[in-house]
Amino acid sequence: MQTQTSTYSNFNIKSIRNDFPILSREVNGKPLIYFDNAATSQTPQVVIDAIVDYYQHYNANIHRGVHTLSQEATEAYEASRRKIQHHFNAKHPHEIIFTSGTTHGINMIASSFTSLINKGEVILVSAVEHHSNIVPWQMLCERTGAILEVIPMNTDGELILSEFEELLKKQPKLVAVTHISNALGSIIPIKYIIAKSHEVGAAVLIDGAQACPHLKPDVQDLDADFYVCGAHKICGPTGIGMLYGKEEWLNKLPPYQGGGEMIAEVTFEKTTYAGLPHKFEAGTPNISGGIAFGMALDYMNSIGFENIAKYEQELLVYATKKLLSIDGLKIYGTAKNKTSVISFNVGDIHPYDIGTILDKLGIAVRTGHHCTQPIMDFYNIPGTVRASFSFYNTKEEIDVFVEALKRAVAMLS
Repeated sequence: MQTQTSTYSNFNIKSIRNDFPILSREVNGKPLIYFDNAATSQTPQVVIDAIVDYYQHYNANIHRGVHTLSQEATEAYEASRRKIQHHFNAKHPHEIIFTSGTTHGINMIASSFTSLINKGEVILVSAVEHHSNIVPWQMLCERTGAILEVIPMNTDGELILSEFEELLKKQPKLVAVTHISNALGSIIPIKYIIAKSHEVGAAVLIDGAQACPHLKPDVQDLDADFYVCGAHKICGPTGIGMLYGKEEWLNKLPPYQGGGEMIAEVTFEKTTYAGLPHKFEAGTPNISGGIAFGMALDYMNSIGFENIAKYEQELLVYATKKLLSIDGLKIYGTAKNKTSVISFNVGDIHPYDIGTILDKLGIAVRTGHHCTQPIMDFYNIPGTVRASFSFYNTKEEIDVFVEALKRAVAMLS
């Protein structure tokens, strides 16, 4: 398959694709075209090498040993924490808490907030949230008697900010919103939402799972109280992520889990907790994953997030135009400000059937409700086909995808 050359500085699509071993494989006898990046990104060789290097050369537990291997592992793990701090522009490295992923980070805050919220107080989420940023807050409301309110959306997949401002009159205790919708690609104006929420004294948690592959959040500029993401959507491994929390909030909240590493002193009468970040990091962590997370950020920063954003926008515009040439195709999520995600249906064909045929032709897309059932209910549909593009995809792949889609539609009509 031919690939185009980009004019962006330090951005060579052929060289970039060579960094990802999986992109050279075939699926069902066809060259793999991977358009399921909103579910998980692929992993470059340098990140794979970082994982292998840990297990081959300095596999040991961290923070606990005086021997050389433990000290080397500890330094590599903490160096990765500092990389993440600098990438997100956190004020302190101890404001970065390693988690197993976005869902873990949200659940940590939802659990710890139990002691800070009372019956009848309000928590706000939005209509475009992933289930991971709905269910933990519902569980918190069940535990405490708090009330969950929802910021509505319009048919373009944008939040109705006037309704958000009305909901703020209820003095919410916490506002939890996504940065970018995984189902629709809508970019949410979180800086505005954070500022308005702070005016009424609400804490704000941002689900950055879908944003971090496409842009570089600055948590101090955003003034977010909490920001969560997972490494596996930023070219890193699965099972590792991060929770950013402002120091004053993390000091205020109780631990999420108890166990080793998160303690200062334990007796059978009383336990005192370690300082940040260890208070929230009980047990042996995913050490290799944490180290590889930092390597993934190094890799993406070497390409440049400005380059990534510009190139992915080109792919979005190109794919949107090509797809809309297909009779009966409807795109869900037409926000003016969106990233490289296209959710669509064609006539009354079930998305699962389209996805199955595309897979036979070597093309990986996501079908279903994308863990956003309220969005599907809003549009009164069972689900969509979702094609999500990354910086290692090409316009030529989109051409093959569109022709394959036409073939699938012809077979299913």
